[in-house]
Amino acid sequence: MTANESVRIGWVGAGWRAFALAAAVAAGLYPSIASAETLMSAMASAYTSNPDLNAQRASLRAVDEQVPQALAGWRPQIFATGVVQHTRNYSDPGGSSRYSTTGATLSIVQPLFRGFQTVNSTKSAEANVRSNREVLRNTEQNTLFSAVQAYMDVLTNQAIVELNRQNIEVLDEQLRATRDRFQVGEVTNTDVAQAEAALSGAYTLLNASESDLLSSKAVYRQVIGRDPVNLAPGTPTKSIPTSLDDSIRLAHSDHPAIIASIYAEEAAAYNVKVAEGTLLPTVELQGSVSHFINPNGVLDTQSSGQVGVQVTVPIYQGGFEYSQVRQAKETRTQALLLVDSARQQVRAAVVSAWGSLEAATASITSAQAQVKAAQIALNGVREEAKVGQRTTLDVLDAEQTLLDSKVSLVFAESDRVVASYALQSAVGRLTANYLRLAVQEYQPAQHYEQVRDKWFGLRTPSGQ
Repeated sequence: MTANESVRIGWVGAGWRAFALAAAVAAGLYPSIASAETLMSAMASAYTSNPDLNAQRASLRAVDEQVPQALAGWRPQIFATGVVQHTRNYSDPGGSSRYSTTGATLSIVQPLFRGFQTVNSTKSAEANVRSNREVLRNTEQNTLFSAVQAYMDVLTNQAIVELNRQNIEVLDEQLRATRDRFQVGEVTNTDVAQAEAALSGAYTLLNASESDLLSSKAVYRQVIGRDPVNLAPGTPTKSIPTSLDDSIRLAHSDHPAIIASIYAEEAAAYNVKVAEGTLLPTVELQGSVSHFINPNGVLDTQSSGQVGVQVTVPIYQGGFEYSQVRQAKETRTQALLLVDSARQQVRAAVVSAWGSLEAATASITSAQAQVKAAQIALNGVREEAKVGQRTTLDVLDAEQTLLDSKVSLVFAESDRVVASYALQSAVGRLTANYLRLAVQEYQPAQHYEQVRDKWFGLRTPSGQ
C-alpha cells in the first residue's frame, strides 16, 4: 500500500524489474484509476451500509422515545371499565331473587403536580438524547476509521503479494542461472541448494501474504459492505491540526466522546431531582362518569358522576425512595468521573495518533533511502558475483534485503495514511459532514421532532 502513485513508481528507479511496482500497476494491480474505488467512496459506502452504524442510529431513535414518555406526565389518563354481573340473593323472605347488572364507568385522571418529576424527567430525557447523538457521532467516526483501515490493509496486502510474486520470478531466474553455471563448473552444488532454498522460502512468503490479503478482503466487505475491486491509492488527509497542542485543544472541545459524557452527567443530575420528587406531595384532578342498568334489582338504571382533587402526601414508604435518591447521587458522581476519564482517553488517543503520524512520515524517508541503497548494493553484488568475488548466498541475501526494504516502505506509506485519519478521528472531525462525503447525511433531529409530541400511535415514523 502506498500513499500515492508517484511514490509507488519512485520505488523502482531504473534497476531491478522484478520489484517494479509501476509495472504492477500497468499489469493490472490498479487497472483503471478512472473507474477505481477511492478511499472517499469506500467511506461513503460504510457510512450508508455499515450494520453497526445503522444499529446505533436505531438505538438513538429508541432513546428519542424517552422524551414523549417523560412528557406523558403532563397528559391525562383515561380508563373505561365495563361490568356484567349476575346476582342471586337468598335473604329475601319469599325465597331467593335473581337479577343481572350491566354498566360502564369512564374515569379521567389529570396530574396537576408530581413533585417536579415530569419537568425533571423531561430535561433528563432531552439531555440523554443529546448524549446519544454524540455517541452516534462517535460511532460514525469509528466506522469511518475502520473503513480507512480496511481499505489500506487491502492495498498493503495487494502490494506485498505483488512484491512476493515478483520476488519468485527473480529467484526462479536466479535458480536457472545457478544451475547453468553449475553445469559448466562455475559454482558448486551448494550454490544450487541455496538458490532452491531461497525460492521455496519465497513461495512460503507468497502463501502467507495471499492469506493475509484474503482476510483483509473479508474485513473490507464486513466494514464497507462490498468486495474490494480496483482500489485507487489512498492518500493522507489534509484536515488535521498543525501542532500537537492545537490537536489536544480541538479534541477537548469537539470530540463526541467528551461531549456525550458531559450530557450524560447532565441527565444524571436531573435524575437526582426526579428521585427527590418522589418525596414531595402529588396533586391529581380526578373525574368519573358511571351508568348501570338494573344495579340492585330495584332501580332500572342508575347514573352518577363525580369530580374532585386528590392530594397525596408521602410520609414514610419503607425507605425505598430514600435509597433511590442516594443511588441517583452516586450515579451522578460516576458520570462526573467519566467526563474526566473521557478527556484523558481522548488526549491519549491524540498523542498516540500524532506520534504515529510523525513516526510514519519519518519512516518513509528512511525506507526510501534504504530501498535506494539496497538496490545499488544488489547491483554491485551481482556484478561481483559474475567475476567470482561474491557467492550465490551473497546475491540471495542482497535480494532479500531489497525485498524487506520495499515491504517496509509499503507499510510506512500505509501507516502514514492510517495515522493521519486516526488523528482526524482523535480530534473529533472524522465525520461525513466534515469529510464532505457524497452521501445523504443522517439527520437525527428529524426523527426526534416526529415523535416528541406524539400522543398516540403504534407505528414508527419509518413505518415499522
